[in-house]
Amino acid sequence: MPSQEWILMGKLVNQIYTKPDAEPFREPVDWKGLGLYDYPQIVKTPMDLGHVKRKIEKEQYSSLHEAAEDVRLVWSNCKTYNADGSDFFLLAESMSKKFEEKFSKLLKELNIPENPDDITFPEPTLDEKKLFAKRLYKITKEELGKVIIDLDEMCPAAITKNSAEDQLEINVDNISPAAFKKVMEFVTNCAADTSGKKKKSVPPNSKNKKAKAS
Repeated sequence: MPSQEWILMGKLVNQIYTKPDAEPFREPVDWKGLGLYDYPQIVKTPMDLGHVKRKIEKEQYSSLHEAAEDVRLVWSNCKTYNADGSDFFLLAESMSKKFEEKFSKLLKELNIPENPDDITFPEPTLDEKKLFAKRLYKITKEELGKVIIDLDEMCPAAITKNSAEDQLEINVDNISPAAFKKVMEFVTNCAADTSGKKKKSVPPNSKNKKAKAS
């Protein structure tokens, strides 16, 4: 029988799942049926709320934070694929905000730290930071966009926005250990996948995003 914390987490996810606005996020994106043939190239790790619900029911998560990361992946995947400012992008932002508010309240209710991962993961070394910055130049602009979205959600202090030049700068020194581990794994996988391949260009209507690592 699931513990009280998992019963409450299951209820939280179900509350998000049953919202009318959550309809596009309940099942895997039918990219073939919708003709979105570039979806698998842009979204490396698909996720949907139905999958999260089933994993909670089967007690397949090791912590509430791990389950929350999968929920966040639903929103970040949507924001990665859809143009900044589009209906789906804004919908994902709205759903993300609602989830984070409910999840934060749940953690306080259960007396669970909001960022326990920072205690678990060691501070990245200078060499790791340099390697991360180097790998940023080996991934596609779409993949870089996902890194920026993930950092903006997990560690806003690592992102500096220059609206005048329409640029985003990544400050590696401000990335938390937990966030660094996640984005480092992502860029490492992406760099391996795109090794020797041509980088894809960003569609003309996409927002120009650049990143610098310091």
